[in-house]
Amino acid sequence: MTSQPHLAKADENPGEGAGDPHGDKGGAPHGDGLKAGLKNRHLSMIAIGGVIGAGLFVGSGTGIAAAGPAILVSYALVGLMVVLVMRMLGEMAAARPASGSFSEYADQALGRWAGFSIGWLYWFFWVVVLAVEATAGAVILNGWIPAVPQWGWALVVMVVLTATNLVSVGSYGEFEFWFAGIKVVAIGAFVVIGLLAVFGVLPGSDNPGAGFAHLTDTGGFLPHGWGSILTGVLMVVFSFMGSEIVTLAAGESRDPQRAVTKATNSVIWRIAVFYLGSVFVVLTLLPWNDRSIAEDGSYVAALNSIGIPHAGQVMNVIVLTAVLSCLNSGLYTASRMAFSLGRRGDAPGAFGRTTARGVPQSAILGSVVFGFVAVFFNYRWPETVFAFLLNSSGAVALFVWLVICFTQLRMRGMILRESPEKLVVRMWLFPYLTWATIAMISFVLVYMLTDDNGREQVLLSLLVAALVVGVAVGRDLVQRERTGSARSAGKS
Repeated sequence: MTSQPHLAKADENPGEGAGDPHGDKGGAPHGDGLKAGLKNRHLSMIAIGGVIGAGLFVGSGTGIAAAGPAILVSYALVGLMVVLVMRMLGEMAAARPASGSFSEYADQALGRWAGFSIGWLYWFFWVVVLAVEATAGAVILNGWIPAVPQWGWALVVMVVLTATNLVSVGSYGEFEFWFAGIKVVAIGAFVVIGLLAVFGVLPGSDNPGAGFAHLTDTGGFLPHGWGSILTGVLMVVFSFMGSEIVTLAAGESRDPQRAVTKATNSVIWRIAVFYLGSVFVVLTLLPWNDRSIAEDGSYVAALNSIGIPHAGQVMNVIVLTAVLSCLNSGLYTASRMAFSLGRRGDAPGAFGRTTARGVPQSAILGSVVFGFVAVFFNYRWPETVFAFLLNSSGAVALFVWLVICFTQLRMRGMILRESPEKLVVRMWLFPYLTWATIAMISFVLVYMLTDDNGREQVLLSLLVAALVVGVAVGRDLVQRERTGSARSAGKS
């Protein structure tokens, strides 16, 4: 690895920079590194809200239609997988907070090729998400104010959130605090109101048929058979992507170890309440095959069933908030990964530099430019170029989780040898649960190959991954050859 001259100051003071993988506390390097600008309340809400994507609000109806009440098992299985992966990531992040999170850990534990490959794949995933979310937000805003075209709204939301991220990490944290707060309050209120209606104690509710009987009264709990659980897994797995963002953000907090520990410990109840709880409410308020779930969306249909006025518009506001939150976090995440890659010499050197405010400006702008290009592709060639981008990033979430698992297998021993006192978060039943998680993720990937919709995503994602890994291995070979030639020249 070639050293970067602009990192000299940070390297001379290990542990001072918030992005330093071995640092205990987030300091405030001047122009060389990220600043500790995220407060505890920011990180708490990022941790809670990071697991709630727009896919939960928009995509849950499709999953319910495909699996019926058994979709609850699908959510539970994927939720268990995420809990285990987050526990592994939390173990590493608490011991070695880093701006590149699992990419830096893969670099250290598996080799430069692994850190390079998973870092760029993860960056690619999030810049494509920028285009998806910008378009989704533009559709909602255009419905409210049609005088502004969709592309105009997409441009507005991208510019506003880019400006927010460029100001300081604190401004990103503040925006995300309120965006995530609205999502959390909305889901919490939905679960409480829905349960009151199910138990028949909600004043004014006009849904006398609500109740637990809906879980079995229309074709049983498994109306489409056991295979529908796995079909449901494929449909919901990608709505969980984002739970790992808090481990990247922790590097810009004053106490990253505490933030990661807290986020890791709370992931179980977050998934139980927000995913399982809210979908359970939908399934008890309405029969799973009710037409309104497919036509209006699961949450709108549930709210309409108990007489909540203007449910559609209320949900549009919440979905827009979720979209903006995902867009905000996506830009933050992509830029921090690009920053980490720049620091390690795996991306242009400018990506690894920060402004006096501790903002990786070049990394942000570079990510936004690709995001804008992807938005253009979405409007110009939605069925070809953009469809390729979307499908070729579709399985990246599973690749990332696999790399986290293999990295943790190696990293545990490294931490124990170098600084065992930092192992404050431990993976349960190591290494057995780690290997079990690897088996679960691998099974999902193989099963996707048998699914008409999933097959293309896996194959295209594997193609892109193979290209990136090929570049990474090629770079390593070239660098080794140069190093060997330099040593030979030095001896002569």
